[in-house]
Amino acid sequence: MVAQAETLRLVLEIRDREVIEELSKFSDEAERQAFALAALRIGILALRQARGDLDKQTIREEADRLLENLRSCLSSHQQLLSEQLESALRHYFDPRDGQFPQRVERLIGQNGELEQFLRRYIGQQDSELAKTLAAHVGENSRLMQYLSPQQREGLLAHLQKLVEDKLREQREHVLQQFSLDNQDGALSRFLRQLKEHQQQVAGDLQTKIATVVEEFSLDREDSALSRLVRNVQDAQNKIISEFSLDNDNSALSRLRKELISTLEKIRDSQQAFQQEVKKELAALQARKEEMQRSVRHGLQFEQALYQHLRNEPTLFGHLVEFVGDKVGKSPRSKVGDIVIQLNNDSAAAGARIVIEAKEQQSYTERQALEELAQARQNREAQIGIFVFSRKTAPKDIRPLFRQENDILTLWDPEDPSTDIYLQGAVLVALALCVRAAKQSTLASADIEVLENALRQLEKSLTGLEKIEKCATTIRNQADEVHKEATKCRKELENQLDALRHSLESLRHLFQRGN
Repeated sequence: MVAQAETLRLVLEIRDREVIEELSKFSDEAERQAFALAALRIGILALRQARGDLDKQTIREEADRLLENLRSCLSSHQQLLSEQLESALRHYFDPRDGQFPQRVERLIGQNGELEQFLRRYIGQQDSELAKTLAAHVGENSRLMQYLSPQQREGLLAHLQKLVEDKLREQREHVLQQFSLDNQDGALSRFLRQLKEHQQQVAGDLQTKIATVVEEFSLDREDSALSRLVRNVQDAQNKIISEFSLDNDNSALSRLRKELISTLEKIRDSQQAFQQEVKKELAALQARKEEMQRSVRHGLQFEQALYQHLRNEPTLFGHLVEFVGDKVGKSPRSKVGDIVIQLNNDSAAAGARIVIEAKEQQSYTERQALEELAQARQNREAQIGIFVFSRKTAPKDIRPLFRQENDILTLWDPEDPSTDIYLQGAVLVALALCVRAAKQSTLASADIEVLENALRQLEKSLTGLEKIEKCATTIRNQADEVHKEATKCRKELENQLDALRHSLESLRHLFQRGN
């Protein structure tokens, strides 16, 4: 095996007119050489792919030849098997001389085995079945003699006598129970009980009427009406005492204490929340000022972006490398901070994405695109991503923007809500790598779908910014919430005072009525 050299010097003399015309478009020698190398790489990959297609065509032809041979063998075997099966079936099932029809004829034919067997066991006269039935249920059998109505000692005569005796006995018993001559009969006992009950009811009714009149008299202190009046007065006094603020244990007093305690807790929690929010805002402002005063805040931004991309789920398995401190392809040029190289399992294996991160206020979109072009050339990448720091980015920078193979986005390491911008930029870059690797109609259609999704994502990100502004407004209105709670507490106190005066008026009215 020949060892692979890192570089190979190759001098070419080009005579193709189209190639000369295309290379003449580049005035810079370095750009022309880079374009020629890219074209040479694409041609080599195409030739390698063509050789693979020839191998596949040869394998397909050999497979077709093998399948044809196998089909011929299977056809011959099928014909032989059909002939053997037809001979075996004819031997057993042929209507003229087959073994199966002959055996069936011997079994079910006239005077056959089955007919002789049935005649011997279930025939009309001398069969075993006829003899057995005649012995057990025939005219001279014991059972028929016992069931005969002419027999005096038979079953039917015995049943008739038994029923007549029971009917006569029941008739005599019923007549005795409804006869007035029998003092122990049911009718005599009913008349005596009815007379006793009528006399008892007449005496008890007068007693009960007198008892009811006494229970509804106010002259007796233990009567039902007197007890009812006392219970009503006690309940009225208890209700008045429960709605009186003069009694500290009344329900209204306890309700007032609970309301005041709840309002005080709300006020204390609101004050503690305000103090905590102010403390956190002060600490966050101090950290921001410290970051702005730091000389290395740009380098810290690049390192933070590198660490975040290493943990990005969409980049698992791909190589993420920080190259901001290394010289690239161009002499003495370190443009391009982070390089992402796709693994062999990707549809665009070996493709490279360069990321340039800036936390400076002087960069515009045009400058960012120009620097991305240099970064892609310096890092030999197909796709470029420029990440603005949201703290220092110009106000007119869009959260996510693409121009051909360059993508611009915003990101803040301290704000997790901006991670979606960076993730969207990475996904679009991966899709562009796939499109560059596979120039086909289906891939182009997929890229159009991704572009539509990117536009929808930009709209969603704009809505997200509005939500963040609303959250800031809510935080600023915390003081207004506290003021509103204080106002509600004062209104509740006024309502309690009005309720107290109303209860006093009701109590005077009840006392005046009594």
